[in-house]
Amino acid sequence: MEGSIRCSANYVPLTPISFLERSAVVYRDSTSVVFGDVTYTWSLTHQRCLRLASSIANLAISPGHVVAVLAPNIPAMYELHFGVPMSGAILCTLNTRHDSAMVALLLKHSEAKLLFVDYQLLDIARGALQIMAKSNTKLPLLVLILECGQASPDTANISPPPGTLIYEDLIAKGSLEFEVRRPKNECDPISLNYTSGTTSSPKGVIYSHRGAYLNSLATVLLNEMGSMPVYLWCVPMFHCNGWCLPWGIAAQGGTNVCLRNVTAKGIFDSIFRYKVTHTGGAPTVLNMIINSSSEVRKPLPRKVAVMTGAAPPPPDVLFRMEELGFIVTHSYGLTETYGPGTICSWKPEWDSLPRDIQAKMKARQGVTHLGMEEIDIKDPVTMKSVPADGKTMGEVMFRGNTVMNGYLKDLKATQDTFKGGWLRSGDLGVKHPDGYIELKDRSKDIIISGGENISTIELEGVIYSHPAVLEAAVVGRPDDYWGETPCAFVKLKEGKSATAEEIIQFCRNRLPHYMAPRTLVFSELPKTSTGKTQKFILREKAKAMGSLSKNKISRL
Repeated sequence: MEGSIRCSANYVPLTPISFLERSAVVYRDSTSVVFGDVTYTWSLTHQRCLRLASSIANLAISPGHVVAVLAPNIPAMYELHFGVPMSGAILCTLNTRHDSAMVALLLKHSEAKLLFVDYQLLDIARGALQIMAKSNTKLPLLVLILECGQASPDTANISPPPGTLIYEDLIAKGSLEFEVRRPKNECDPISLNYTSGTTSSPKGVIYSHRGAYLNSLATVLLNEMGSMPVYLWCVPMFHCNGWCLPWGIAAQGGTNVCLRNVTAKGIFDSIFRYKVTHTGGAPTVLNMIINSSSEVRKPLPRKVAVMTGAAPPPPDVLFRMEELGFIVTHSYGLTETYGPGTICSWKPEWDSLPRDIQAKMKARQGVTHLGMEEIDIKDPVTMKSVPADGKTMGEVMFRGNTVMNGYLKDLKATQDTFKGGWLRSGDLGVKHPDGYIELKDRSKDIIISGGENISTIELEGVIYSHPAVLEAAVVGRPDDYWGETPCAFVKLKEGKSATAEEIIQFCRNRLPHYMAPRTLVFSELPKTSTGKTQKFILREKAKAMGSLSKNKISRL
């Protein structure tokens, strides 16, 4: 309309940096970070991040340069989520389970100028730099993160390469007068996240300041966080930037309870010691909690909200978590959607449903959170929406402001993923009459046996409900007659026993017979560091078994 203009008075590029600046004022003396006996306030965290940004900039790091981090959920990892973007650089958090070869590959691909590394992962970083040196690649400068509160390295146990800088030295030497390098455009990159590689080689997913800002607020809302929550870090901060909650907790002036290693004992001890209100994790974390020893596992002193993602947790897992005092919320998303993109928003009328039906409702992926514009189930060829009948399968697709900018140095992959104006997830699902979506499978995981579609998620849920089963994953095994048949990989609970025939019959009693496993293998399940089962490895194992004849049941 005539008379309206856009200027610095009414338009400031969105960035989650502002959350820290606000909390340093509003929650100045409140606890921001705790890690063992180390405690910081929001005022101190702001000062440390400002000094860190200053020192990064003084190392000839310019806006747009990539700064990589290889570290667990420690205070430095939290501070780097602010210090790096405040310097104008792009944060690249690396998976702590990567070996030296993969770290070298990602450092080279991202062209990282700096590498911050936790002292326990120094050997991995050293190996990566040695690999890079052989290919005449320009090496990033190394910054060593010592145990929090330790000023200098224990040289008897740690021997960093020559020229290595020390993290706390950068904090000490940085200036509080540093002028934060805010983004000129809110769509400028804030971080680079490599996918976890459950299906293929990792791809570099680019997040913007705008998307991170919006998704941070959305995750606060979907976790129903009020002012000053106490959040226990079980989700790796390197995974989708911790579902954007490093920034989200700052927005609410909360307390970040850091855990170097996620164990059931660490979780319960932290909940009691720090009065935790919220946490999160993949279903494997929930499994760890409910199957912990009686000495560790105990009813909670208060309700703790836990958000879980990845595959929907089996009903038995939900029941047992709630018995302990956890309130489980199921979300769904991708690295490409900054982590959570949907939430199964609970309806009051579901409270009166039987528990098993409630669990099925809670395991749905639900509806978009407030930061995402649309989610739909579409035919990937015609791009038409499938009927909302809870039966017709299609591909899950997203559209909105919390979708990635694209894949680094891979324009074709970006264009393919955005083909038709939507982000194609590669996941298959249905839409129920109430508009809630339910995931059925990855398009690569669906088993087609004799022309019938078999949902591995549905079959895994039944196997999980067997009292002796701790973990289960199902893939297709090639079959000359049926095309493929379900092959289940199962890990039993400690002290429990069951035969392959017993579990297969258990499934046949609860499902159409064609959906039951024809092969069952007892083994450990290969996982990514975020708790996702690496099904591509299991598919290779099933393929190596060869064809299964029509009526034969494999006993392995």
